[in-house]
Amino acid sequence: MLLFSTVLDIEKTLTKDLFIKLVLEWNQGSPHESNVIKGINWNGERNIKYGDEKLWIDIEEYRNKNIIAVRYEKIEDDGAVWDTDYVMNFEDMKMSIRLDRSYLEEALIIDPKFSTPHFITLLIERGYVKKDGILEVLRKPLFIDNNNLQILSDIINGKATYRLPIVYISKTYYDENPVNVNLLAGKLKGVAHVLVQESNCTNNRLKIMCNENNEYYGAIGIYFPRQAMGHRRYLYRRVTGIDNYLLEKVIRVVIQDANSQMVEPLYTWQGVKNAILRDRLFCQKEERVQVEEERRKALHELLKLKGNLNKMQQKAMEEAKSEADKILDDFEEDMRKLQEQVEQLSRANDALTSENYGLRSKINSIDQVPVLFLGDEEEFYPGEIKEMILDSLDEILKSINSKTRRYDVIKDILKKNTYERIYVEREKTLKNLFKDYKNLSGVKKQVLKEMGFEITDDGKHYRLTYYGDDRYKTTIAKTGSDWREGKNIAATILKNMM
Repeated sequence: MLLFSTVLDIEKTLTKDLFIKLVLEWNQGSPHESNVIKGINWNGERNIKYGDEKLWIDIEEYRNKNIIAVRYEKIEDDGAVWDTDYVMNFEDMKMSIRLDRSYLEEALIIDPKFSTPHFITLLIERGYVKKDGILEVLRKPLFIDNNNLQILSDIINGKATYRLPIVYISKTYYDENPVNVNLLAGKLKGVAHVLVQESNCTNNRLKIMCNENNEYYGAIGIYFPRQAMGHRRYLYRRVTGIDNYLLEKVIRVVIQDANSQMVEPLYTWQGVKNAILRDRLFCQKEERVQVEEERRKALHELLKLKGNLNKMQQKAMEEAKSEADKILDDFEEDMRKLQEQVEQLSRANDALTSENYGLRSKINSIDQVPVLFLGDEEEFYPGEIKEMILDSLDEILKSINSKTRRYDVIKDILKKNTYERIYVEREKTLKNLFKDYKNLSGVKKQVLKEMGFEITDDGKHYRLTYYGDDRYKTTIAKTGSDWREGKNIAATILKNMM
């Protein structure tokens, strides 16, 4: 299972030796002792492997394409196999970084726990990563203020050119960050840029510059470089745990997008290994043809001169034959090693095939295709969206002729789906709560809070915000003026928020 994938543009200052040294530094400097391979003493070798069958690092050079590929593999006690690959193309000066997790046959099923490779931090700190358009590739946020607001404006307006997605985080109404921006930037280093609003004082100016298309008051926008992905927006609500939820949501969306990108075979470990193997087989074939030709010539000359050779000639011919035999023996040994590599690649392919089969089985086990797929709106409480859709269908059904196809389809959907009629219960609660409204007592405040309302004092009024989402708010007088006021309050809430 691919967990992390990115391709970075690299400065020409990174040489082959510096690349290998940096990879080894990454391993030897790991804070986790169990990840460190003992006994590494690199002396400039290009094709070398360190470690044992449970923990190893392999360095391969593909000279024909000026590529160096590195694989680090660790097999956990539970059978999980972690592969980290670094493939550096020195012709194009691009580096592919991939983290993959698979399982041995006896492995247990566990949730993938991983962090962005620290190697990317080393690349950034040493200045080896090129700019992405006008943006530096960083492991920390870029703060947006009045001085660099144009950068954000160009991104929102679609005028900027960039290769990595951009995550823009706006300040909340209280001028706070909705998520831990430093943690987010660290998790997304090398796969996305994280831009953070310095202060919400820039909201008005940004609205004018972006025709009000910008995120504000805690909303988070993801701007993808590819038109097909477009733009994602996640709204902020003042509820417990929203920071962690938004953080995980954004990380998941960005990482999944990065992992879904097609990567050329020569930017993968297996692709490089296969290319090296093909080239070796071709060279060995050519060499074998030449050796066989030389051997035939030697044997022909031997037969031609048979019985007419002196001892010196005989010895020379024997040495020629011996040399030809040695070349053939060396060839057979090389072929044996290549065969072992083929078997290793075959086993790797079988593991991937097995994993894909398991995933397909899970997909095939879902024997029903959902009628609808959820959008980007998040539920305020469990089952809210489903209840809202079913309630709407229930209302529509009342106005449809019972002898029509539309009626039968909607009725069947309602019949096959659990419908708890949460809206009906909330409607009753609100109408009873505001019946003959005089004031908002402590008991009434508690009921409203349990229903998801945030209550704030606003002079002569109370401000009610539904689940902390500023799109859904209203004000009510602290003291009711007549019998209709409570009825109107309940109607407004039901119409606009539920």
